[in-house]
Amino acid sequence: MDYHQPVLLDESIEGLAIDPDGIYVDATFGGGGHSKVILEKLKSGKLFGFDQDEDVLANSGFIKSSLFTFIPVNFRYMKKYLRLNGVNNVDGILADLGVSSHQIDTPTRGFSTRFDAELDMRMDQKTDLTAKNIINSYDEASLQELFGKYGEIRNAKTLASVIVKTRRRPINTVLQFKESIGHLVPKRWQNKYFAQVFQALRIEVNQEINALEELLEQSEDLISVGGRLVVISYHSLEDRLVKNLINKGDVQGELRKDFFGNPLCPFKPVVKKPVTASSLELESNPRSRSAKLRIAERI
Repeated sequence: MDYHQPVLLDESIEGLAIDPDGIYVDATFGGGGHSKVILEKLKSGKLFGFDQDEDVLANSGFIKSSLFTFIPVNFRYMKKYLRLNGVNNVDGILADLGVSSHQIDTPTRGFSTRFDAELDMRMDQKTDLTAKNIINSYDEASLQELFGKYGEIRNAKTLASVIVKTRRRPINTVLQFKESIGHLVPKRWQNKYFAQVFQALRIEVNQEINALEELLEQSEDLISVGGRLVVISYHSLEDRLVKNLINKGDVQGELRKDFFGNPLCPFKPVVKKPVTASSLELESNPRSRSAKLRIAERI
């Protein structure tokens, strides 16, 4: 599919252990690659697809199945919108986190370091906050925290200082931004450095970590006993939250216990270590190299 090549497709679908009569959620519909395969395995079941990107709404029309319902909102509102559709519990939730190929490869969206465009990075284009707003308005301390926390930038303090000094003339485009900070690292490391910086901005623009925390917390209430939670993450910040929920029952990693001191963990891992892309998939889809798939069962 041109819109987006789904990562770890077979492994994630297998992880859902699909009941043909069950109810499932594709929390990140994107190009619909995962949804299409899930629907092929359903008989009388239902599938709900969530995505906040307006471009996806037009793309979702290629699925004509009566078993499918597309909901054009962020997955952090999953519980509310499922209930509006008469659904209180589901048999599985699949979330393929990160940015879609379409978003990266569309220059005007401002997600990629490869194209010169306005610094946007909004997944939901109806919201107001853009990467340009952050770069030109956040104070130095906020920028330092942002790049250190979400980009794991070692020289976050220096980076923040340089941005504040440079933006006396507004920094509006990808090229302007890259030129203003390019001297902070040797040329051979610039691609990785820019990727980390852009990741931090994208996470802040879209409140990705907060949204993921909300999704994971809701999954405990939504998934029926025996149902599956399947999450593909692309960086350690996401993976840590998923791992914490599965292993400790809390996204922050604090082990919850009952009155008697017994661990309260709503999920058990189906696979001990995260599943990664095969050499064959890595060859055909380089964007799968950082993907980690975790699978858990509701107990």
